[in-house]
Parts: sequence; structure tokens; C-alpha cells
Amino acid sequence: MSTPVLLEAIGIEKYYDKFAALGGVNLKVRANTVHSVIGPNGAGKTTLFHMLTGTKTVSAGRIVFDGHDVTHEPDYRRVQRGIARSFQVTSLFLTLPVRENLRLAAQGIAPAKALNCWHAPVGARACCGHRGQCAGQAGSGALCRHPGRQSFARATAPTGGGHGPCRQAQGDLLDEPTSGMGIDDLDDMKRLIKSLRDEHTVVLIEHNMNIVMDISDTVTVMQLGRVLAEGLPHEIRSDDRVRAAYLGNMITGGKA
Repeated sequence: MSTPVLLEAIGIEKYYDKFAALGGVNLKVRANTVHSVIGPNGAGKTTLFHMLTGTKTVSAGRIVFDGHDVTHEPDYRRVQRGIARSFQVTSLFLTLPVRENLRLAAQGIAPAKALNCWHAPVGARACCGHRGQCAGQAGSGALCRHPGRQSFARATAPTGGGHGPCRQAQGDLLDEPTSGMGIDDLDDMKRLIKSLRDEHTVVLIEHNMNIVMDISDTVTVMQLGRVLAEGLPHEIRSDDRVRAAYLGNMITGGKA
């Protein structure tokens, strides 16, 4: 039996003057799955992420998350609802240790409290259990100090909402989480992302086809701001339209 739809985009359009970055994208992401969005550079993948997370506003269409119409909600409000995101370019506090980066992410739900210099980060402000869990998921020691892993851990940190100060994120949108990683780290990252499905829903932008085909429940292929194809990994692998438009050498694996 299919799990319910957690995140849905309905006819999403985004125009920059007369240029259509997105030309009516429909997307259904089911709860507790890994849903990958792939396509060549310029296909509109990151623009779609901007729309889903509220980083930028839509020109037309609707976005529904967990039964709520969030189309016109700002990004911070979507964070409160349980949408988390990592970016291609990591933005970390490099002078802080890993756990402090994670604590700040967990506290971001209430900045006034998180940045209250008159009180120590204890109790609800500390979110110790959740930041420890996130660090454990992303790896420990030197491994977790990798910017990509820290960014991954911050995206899966608690985001708040109506269930206490440290609610776990429901929807994790990961924009090329393996970018800049060495080949020795890729298998670990695959296991990390795949392991999130018990408690999270993952929407993934990734160019490494080995990763996409190994961990995805559903793959959506974009081209020129529209959805070209969608299906199970093996269906996408054998789709002639996809092969002609994008995958090329994917049959033998590799990075497209």
C-alpha cells in the first residue's frame, strides 16, 4: 500500500521576466520515501527547490505540505511546519564545533530564544538529544567535520512546529549532498540518506546516477523547466526519452 502524499506541487510556474524557469511542474512526494529529482544543468531542479521551500515565490501554481497550502508562506514558516533544506553551497559557522552548528540549526525555530545571551544553552535551548542523534547519523569525529556531512546533519535537525521546541523535520530537501565528497565517503552517504526513510521524507537533487538508482523509491526527470518522466529507478533507466535527453552513459553507471 502506498504511503500518503506529504508534499505536492501543482502546476508550479516560475518566470523571470519572460523566461520560464518552470513551466507547470507537478510533483507528488510520498511520506517516508526517497524521491530524487534529476536532469541536466538548467533543467529547473534548484528553482523547484526554491519554490518548495519558500526561498523564492511562485509565479503560478500551488504547494501543499502535510495537508496545508503553503504556497504563499515564507520560508521560515515552512521550516516551522517541518520542511528542511540543504544547499549546494554549504553555509556553516566554521569557528564552531560540529555539535554547536547542529544546536544552532535545532534552535533556529525560535531565534530570539536561541540567541539569548543571558541564558546558557540548557534545557529546551540545548536540544542535546536531537543534535546528538543528528551527529550520530552524519558520522562522528573527523567524518562529521566534512562540510557536506554537517550540512546534511543540519538539514535533518529538529525544526519545531506545534510539537515542542525540538520537533524532527518531516521533509528533507537535499541539494547535491555528495558535492565535493571523496569517493570513499559516497557509500556512507548513500546509507545515511536511505536510513532516513523511517522518520523522514527525502527529496534529493543528485547528479551521481549510481546513488540515485541505488537509494531512490521514485525518480523525477526534469528538462527545460518541465517534468519529462517519472517512475521507479528501473523504469527511468530504460526510458528512451530520458536516455536521449539526459542519461547517456547511465547504463554503465557513473555521473551524468
